Amino acid sequence: MTSPTSDPAVLLRAYDEQLREELSSALTTPRLGPLVLATYLGGRGFITYQNLDVDGRPADEDSVRQLVEQALAHYEAMPEIQRVEWKTRGHDHAPGLHEALVAHGFVPDEPESVMIGEARLLAVDIDLPDGIVVRRVTDEDEVRAMLAMQSEVFGDDPEEAEEHVIQLLHRLRTRDDMEMWVAEHDGVVVSAGRLEPVEDTDFAGIWGGATRPEYRGKGIYRALTAARARSAIGYGKRYINSDSTEFSRPILERSGFVKVSTTTPYEWRRTR
Repeated sequence: MTSPTSDPAVLLRAYDEQLREELSSALTTPRLGPLVLATYLGGRGFITYQNLDVDGRPADEDSVRQLVEQALAHYEAMPEIQRVEWKTRGHDHAPGLHEALVAHGFVPDEPESVMIGEARLLAVDIDLPDGIVVRRVTDEDEVRAMLAMQSEVFGDDPEEAEEHVIQLLHRLRTRDDMEMWVAEHDGVVVSAGRLEPVEDTDFAGIWGGATRPEYRGKGIYRALTAARARSAIGYGKRYINSDSTEFSRPILERSGFVKVSTTTPYEWRRTR
């Protein structure tokens, strides 16, 4: 067996080539030059891209500003779209992007670390505290309990949290490309996250990782991640990727994962 790849350049190249336009469960994915302008249930738009070059010319401040203006105009003409996320990456050549987004009403959220590593680095046995059980959930009531815990931990807006529930339940009913995993203590969800194997790539993503504060530092999140990694290997996936907060980044780093970039979501909201 070859040793796991840990070269950041190799991992970043795989990320750029395979994941930059991954849009699971999008309703529509029209293009605007290099941009993909996705829409989702719940009135949400999402913008991603492999790069910001236009017609083979490297991006400059003028071309970036025009892309922002045109993309926003696209969504403004769709009254059902209430908010739009523009997903930036820290390693991109994107002159003037922050300024253009802010000037057009996009608000940056906290940056996250793009973490990548081989799934087998995470697929290890973890000793759990007594009474903790890690398992996959599929029943709608169990999934709702899982998502309610995550929303509580993340401090989500209740209305947006319910939209998120509707989107994920619809996806679970209509597609077979996502798994929901929980850790429970006496039947109560204390940690949770989902696994998203990405079709036609070497990747599976781990998303939504949340643990109640009183259960942190006990190996529970690591066990939950290990279970998802084993499942990813079962799908034939080599790599795991995650946009990680400062809670989960150190856990992945200790397992041999590498920070290859950062990502900052910028959000626009309709005001009229």
